[in-house]
Amino acid sequence: MMLSHNLVLSAVRSALDEDLGLSGDITTNATVGADVRADALLVARKPGVVSGLALAEAAFRELDPECVFEVTIDEGQSITADDTIARISGNARAILTAERVALNFMGRMCGIATLTRRYVEAIAGTRAKIVDTRKTTPGLRVFEKYAVRCGGGHNHRFGLFDAILIKDNHIVAAGGVAEAVKAARDAAGHMTKIEVEVDTLSQLDVVMREKVDCVLLDNMNPAELRKAVTMVAGRCLTEASGGVNLDTVKEIAATGVDLISVGALTHSAPVLDLGLDFVTPSKKSLGGAA
Repeated sequence: MMLSHNLVLSAVRSALDEDLGLSGDITTNATVGADVRADALLVARKPGVVSGLALAEAAFRELDPECVFEVTIDEGQSITADDTIARISGNARAILTAERVALNFMGRMCGIATLTRRYVEAIAGTRAKIVDTRKTTPGLRVFEKYAVRCGGGHNHRFGLFDAILIKDNHIVAAGGVAEAVKAARDAAGHMTKIEVEVDTLSQLDVVMREKVDCVLLDNMNPAELRKAVTMVAGRCLTEASGGVNLDTVKEIAATGVDLISVGALTHSAPVLDLGLDFVTPSKKSLGGAA
């Protein structure tokens, strides 16, 4: 998965606009000369997984197009405390002003990638895949889902537009499971996947009489999940959802489900602690004077 350069620039510019407001960085502009250069290190304070380098680089380069951003540890790689993730060289004012925007994006995305990696490692050796949900920060979904990929997870649908997911309220409004599935099948194009949420095995029995691509097995215990997998018998994908955490995910994966969706990956991942450290501040101006 590649991040769109246009989406990156749009998000970074919006974040910088929010931070700079009407008057710009009044602290940096008052204390640092306009022609001072600096070298800085983007450093991990805690162990984790790298994600978000494109946004950090864009933040610095938006304010200093000549800024040098040298990646030392790439996306998806594990880091330990005190590891240097990137080296930045350029205008000191630009680096200081962009620092918080760069760290906010990277800290959030590294945190998601780190938590995802923990879930992926917890189910190693099973057939199941860890997938995300739409429980994302408004406006940042593409970046948070990208971070899930950096952590070794997989993406569920990106929005309401790219797959049909019939949930409990759709079923009520449609008049039943069979009615909802038939209406969706009639409306869907041949490239559109259809998934149906069920919370009982009897509902699953009805759904399996219809043509669906995936069933979401909501809040079922491991015994119910095993029965559901047997009932489906490979006719479509099975997704477990609800009650998933790091203590339960391995047992859920052992039931034979194909997918395990985890909302916590994006709605509850702790921000990874990162820092920007200046190294031997330079006395040289941009023109090369001492």
